[in-house]
Amino acid sequence: QVQLQESGGGLVQAGGSLRLSCAAPGGTFVNYAMGWWRQAPGKEREFVAAISRSGGGTKYSDAAQGRFAISRDKTKNTVYLQMSNLKPDDTAVYSCSARTSAARDRFYSSIYDYDHWGQGTQVTVSS
Repeated sequence: QVQLQESGGGLVQAGGSLRLSCAAPGGTFVNYAMGWWRQAPGKEREFVAAISRSGGGTKYSDAAQGRFAISRDKTKNTVYLQMSNLKPDDTAVYSCSARTSAARDRFYSSIYDYDHWGQGTQVTVSS
């Protein structure tokens, strides 16, 4: 069982930046494809970004494109989501996901593609 743990959320003013981290305490997801998602109050969970097992392939939602960057550090067994130029509409609980059976350079952007999910970390952007 893969357990994912997010960190790095918080309160930030519009235009600010945050870096979220996703780790697997006691485990590893070095061979998994990973994703970031968010869910705002009263809304469905939505895709934010994904990265392939190799780290060479990434995909972003339209809202994240150009402002967010997903990356992974296999030596630290951690996946990051660097968020810049944050807007109040980015306020949500952000969670990471892992797909255990993944092609080397493929990324996945459907909620049904993932096997494991973290609990999430709150990001609040004030205007």
